[in-house]
Amino acid sequence: MSTAPSGHEAPGHGTAGTRETTEGTVYTVTGGDWDEVVSSVRRTDDERIVVNMGPQHPSTHGVLRLILEIGGETVTDARAGIGYLHTGIEKNLEYRTWTQGTTFVTRMDYLMPIVNETVYCMAVERLLGITDQVPDRATVLRVLLMELNRISSHLVYVAMGGTELGATTVAVFGFRDREMCLDVLELITGLRMNHAYVRPGGLAQDLPPGAVDQVREFVKKLRKNLVEYDKLVVGNPLFKARMQGIGYLDLAGCLALGATGPILRAAGLPHDLRKSDPYCGYETYDFEVPTVDTCDAFGRLLVRMEEIHQSLRIIEQCLDRLEPGPVMVADRKIAWPAQLALGPDGLGNSLDHIKKIMGTSMEALIHHFKLVTEGFRVPPGQAYAAVESPKGELGAHVVSDGGTRPYRVHFRDPSFTNLQCMAAMCEGGQVADVIVAVASIDPVMGGCDR
Repeated sequence: MSTAPSGHEAPGHGTAGTRETTEGTVYTVTGGDWDEVVSSVRRTDDERIVVNMGPQHPSTHGVLRLILEIGGETVTDARAGIGYLHTGIEKNLEYRTWTQGTTFVTRMDYLMPIVNETVYCMAVERLLGITDQVPDRATVLRVLLMELNRISSHLVYVAMGGTELGATTVAVFGFRDREMCLDVLELITGLRMNHAYVRPGGLAQDLPPGAVDQVREFVKKLRKNLVEYDKLVVGNPLFKARMQGIGYLDLAGCLALGATGPILRAAGLPHDLRKSDPYCGYETYDFEVPTVDTCDAFGRLLVRMEEIHQSLRIIEQCLDRLEPGPVMVADRKIAWPAQLALGPDGLGNSLDHIKKIMGTSMEALIHHFKLVTEGFRVPPGQAYAAVESPKGELGAHVVSDGGTRPYRVHFRDPSFTNLQCMAAMCEGGQVADVIVAVASIDPVMGGCDR
């Protein structure tokens, strides 16, 4: 407990020593009557209590520190302490080839790995000047996978947001449906998470047999299951009572703090980079940008639920426009080998591809070896690419000095920026409402601490 200082000893009690800290004066009681100590502290002019709260969202799992100053049950000051999950991903990229960078960036916000990979590769492709050379099939598959990622991320938000409010049934339903989504991602990429599937110039491999049918079946099942969320979550009076008016942040506050994604759209502004600054051909897809004007936690829930419906629409359009073709640029000085196969030793280059390389010429074998071990060179310069991730604007600023490794890579992660809203949402509210407000931001600390 911290209180404002009134001297080096608590009034009327000589055994309660004090020491100064960054949070104020801390009283250390070494003996005597506790009631007398408490009454002495209560007589000070400016009483305050500082509490460390957290974690209150599963994606923070102990590495987001919420420092709350409270008076009674009211939060008078709130701060977010970050940096406990610093992975050094951005620094590590400087010691890896441009292609190897995808295995690092996919681990930032681990609920949307495909989105991380895509924005990084888009920036690298701009530096290479090959944006228009990326095959159409690869671009369509990128959109399909990003929308699958958006759905899986929102399902985690709904599931664990319900858990934080005591609605464990919602968690069961949310993770049940997320498992279906991850099954599709595993079929296509070989992994449930941290795929490293998107590469500069295209993709690591094409769709395996049966993937299109499984995606269509997933869309059909999820559409049927979403009806249950309308009853369990959106139409639940307990959810409404717990979330309406909580974590309030209006449009002016969102713009001042740089908030994007569902937080901004729940304040009434239909800002979505897929519409305002299209990439990967999003301007050719038919979908809506859901908005509400409640500016609270419940509005953010409504926006995310509707975005799941819109993502299903986009996925169906992707399946309809898939045409046979390559999934990697034709330039062999850039294209990482994309002829992969699942063999007894795991996912790797297919035997036929290896035979072709080794049987064509010594020069082809040398080129393959140098491309994999040394990597390709990227012209000097810098580029910025941005996409609409499940949590808001995700940007990648990539700098090259002309070598085979990035000179500098920096990400504009939406969780990091959106956490600035925490104080504005929580101060003046109740301690119990901090849980709801932080969950409505949906932060993932892997994206904050890079």
